[in-house]
Amino acid sequence: MDMQVKTHALTATRELPFQPPFDWARLLRFFDGRATAGVEAVENGTYLRAIDWNGDCGTLAISRHPKNDCLVAVFAGDVSRHADALIAPLRRMFDLHAEPEAIRAHLSADPWLAPLVRNAPGLRVPGAWSAFELVVRTIVGQQVSVKAATTVVGRLVQRAGEHMEGHAHEATSWRFPSPYALASADLTAIGMPGKRIASLQGFARAVAAGEVPVDAPDADVAALRKALIALPGIGPWTVEYVAMRAWRDPDAWPATDLVLMQTITERNPALLKPAQQRIRAEAWRPWRAYVAMHLWNDIADRQERHRDG
Repeated sequence: MDMQVKTHALTATRELPFQPPFDWARLLRFFDGRATAGVEAVENGTYLRAIDWNGDCGTLAISRHPKNDCLVAVFAGDVSRHADALIAPLRRMFDLHAEPEAIRAHLSADPWLAPLVRNAPGLRVPGAWSAFELVVRTIVGQQVSVKAATTVVGRLVQRAGEHMEGHAHEATSWRFPSPYALASADLTAIGMPGKRIASLQGFARAVAAGEVPVDAPDADVAALRKALIALPGIGPWTVEYVAMRAWRDPDAWPATDLVLMQTITERNPALLKPAQQRIRAEAWRPWRAYVAMHLWNDIADRQERHRDG
């Protein structure tokens, strides 16, 4: 598909092709449930967020084209000058490199997964605008609900982020805290245990010092995994979750995720131990990140049906 380009004063539009099927509704549901207040939002079928690139800031609005197999990205503000450079990170963020037919063919051979793939054939692994931002969220989210983590991350933005005065869209008018700002912020009474605050700020200091370059382009993911897990308060779940969403490892597998462990045991009560579950998951290589999404999505679908009915 040819890329359509429209550019005028302080706005730019790009169309980002993908291989169908593409489950935009479930991707938006995932982002919506974890949206950081003030930084990002989901409104009327569109994902919005404040973005910075090479010193320029603005707003991204991305939606599915009503007819064509592409997403439509609209950049507003000074950041629109970098629209072409932003195509690659957005393709990663929205998993537009995915090969849905190859994934479907492999996963459908498994009797557990075949009905899930039929129900959501275009399911993608939601990415992240920033690996730093994602790690912050995962540390905050340790041992708390998604909703509680989202609330605390919103407080972090208010405490250490930067408000963009006169920004056209108030719901995206905050810059997420930089590593340096978060490392030096006063986070007392923010709603996290002191040990977790120490882990969070230790991670931020390591990123600010260049010791753990989580957002470096073309970084060595194996080296990043080792560097990240070596930090206090960061375990295998965080590393695999970040590998799934930010470093785009299609085979990343957060084996210690409680929901994944429970849903595997539901399907086979004999698989109680993590080692047993890891052996079962071997059959899903090299697409285990997509299996995690299908299993999580199955829970979300069931919860949604329960609320509706």
